[in-house]
Order: sequence, then structure tokens, then C-alpha cells
Amino acid sequence: MENLELAVRAVKEAFPGMKLLEQEPMSAHSSFRIGGPARVIAYPQDVTSFSRLCSILKEHHIAPFILGNGTNILFPDEGLQNLFLVSTENLQKIFLLPDGAIYAEAGVSLARLSMFAQENGLKGLEFASGIPGTIGGGCIMNAGAYGGELKDVIESVVFLYVPDQGLYEMLNADCGFGYRQSIFQKTGGCLILSAVFRLEPDDPEAISARMRELVEKRRAKQPLDLPSAGSAFRRPEGHYAAALIEGAGLKGFRVGNAQVSEKHAGFVVNLGGATSHEVYDLMMEVRSTVYQKSGVTLEPEVMILPPDYHLEDNGPPAPRNRIFPVNGAEDASESG
Repeated sequence: MENLELAVRAVKEAFPGMKLLEQEPMSAHSSFRIGGPARVIAYPQDVTSFSRLCSILKEHHIAPFILGNGTNILFPDEGLQNLFLVSTENLQKIFLLPDGAIYAEAGVSLARLSMFAQENGLKGLEFASGIPGTIGGGCIMNAGAYGGELKDVIESVVFLYVPDQGLYEMLNADCGFGYRQSIFQKTGGCLILSAVFRLEPDDPEAISARMRELVEKRRAKQPLDLPSAGSAFRRPEGHYAAALIEGAGLKGFRVGNAQVSEKHAGFVVNLGGATSHEVYDLMMEVRSTVYQKSGVTLEPEVMILPPDYHLEDNGPPAPRNRIFPVNGAEDASESG
């Protein structure tokens, strides 16, 4: 805790104009609308200040917790007093590269990315038009929907590696993308800064029509009118989580104000005033009952944070045989 307080003070001194929210309720930053106060959330203005901020935190042995749109996290009611959160909200650059690929920073929403692609006559991101998360989180978990995944369109990812403060670019083939996973989850300490997307040309109206079709499917099948974190459980091999949950008689099941959606059993929704404990207890009951009924173990897709959650400021060396430095790690670290 002492290191964290020293880090907060150092960041205030180094960035007097940076937005810092202290004891901010995480319910305001979560699609679940659940969560107690966080010690601090910082909002760097760009990639350069983001990198400098992380360097200061490293000096104080603090690892940053990166906050995107909070669409896949269950924050604790008690809050997070052991974390220094860093928001990617201001990392919003998006543009076409000379070769026609799209460059986008980590804070750009997947919905905005898909719309940008449509406006420029590029297909392949229609599936992302209704996903509420950001590019940063999307790269980490290989976000996808309706048969499409980011791994299908990502050319490369640029990230800051916390342990050595190096800036790296990783090509798609080396990102270890799989169903809702990537090497960035397994390695740890990788803070996504941007990604390049390689798409195919198509008629903008045809792309728009496909996007509208997927939006209508979501509206018809998903409980978009209630706070949730999307799919609560990962898809087990050979099965569908929603079908297993419904088959176990749990559609509409409640714990307090947390409920298995009556519209889509794969979603856990907040009926109003639900606590993180209620959501957690509901998910564990669903997991137990499904296992008893089917023998299948459901794994949460939602990241569940305990109140004492903290991050270590170290980690394994970057897998350099699969990483390509951007202008060299040392140069990048010094300049940004």
C-alpha cells in the first residue's frame, strides 16, 4: 500500500494535468453496473504519456491494471484499494495506412472500428459491430461473435511489456489466438497499445446490410436492456453453455437481484442493485448444477476480481523469439 501511495504522488507530480479519479466507484465503469471504489484511475492522453506513466509505476514496483470499457469484468462491492488502474479511454486514434490496412489504438471500441471499416468499404469486421468492448481487451481475449473472431482480421499487435518496459510488435501468427484466448493472457504484463487490421474491399452498402442483420439478431436474442457482461461462461468443447444452463432448469434462476437471463440463459443480468457477491454466488450455483446434470464443467468468461486483487510488477522475460521490437525496445522505451 505504501508503494501505491508513493506512486500516486509521483504520477500527480509528473502529470499535473492528467485526469486522476480517486475512490471512484467501479459501478460507473462496468457494464454490470457493479463495483465499489477504486483507489485511483489514471487517464493518460496518448500512447506516449501512457508509456511514461507505466514507467513511473514500474519505478515504484506497481503494475498497472488496464481498464477498457469494463465489459467483461465483475468488480467487487468492497472496491479495489490495491490497484492503480490506467484507462485506455483516450487512446482513440484510428486511420487507414497507405497499404489500405486499418491502424487503431487500444481504446477504440470494436463498434467504432467496424463502422470505420464499413465507411471505407472494407469487410470482415461486421461481427464486431455489436461487441461493446475495446480493441485492447478484444485482442487479449480474441473477441468474437456470430462466427467471426479478431484473429481472422488482425495483422499485428503493438504492446508495452511491463517487466522490461519495452515496446513490441507481434504478428498474428505468433499471438497464440484461440477461442477467447491469446498469448497476451498467458504471458502477462502485456499492455496492448494498438493493432493493425487487414480486411478485404466490398461495397459499403452490402457491409452495412450485414451489420444491420447482426444487430437485429442481437436485439432479438440477447438481453441488451439489462446490465450484464455478455456471455457469463465460456463455450465448453462440444457444447453450448446456454443450452446446458437452460437444460439444467436454470433459465430465470435468481440470487438476490442477479439473474440468469430469461431471454438468453448464457447471460447473467443485473435486475437492479445486484451485488458482486450475488452474481458470483449465482454463477457458482449454475456451475455446480450444470455439472451435476450434465457432467460438464463451465468456466467463467467474465473476469471475477476479489477485493484484495493485486498485480505483481514483474513477470517472465518477453518471448523475444516471437516478438519484433518497434525501433528496438530500448529506443522505444526512452522515447515513449
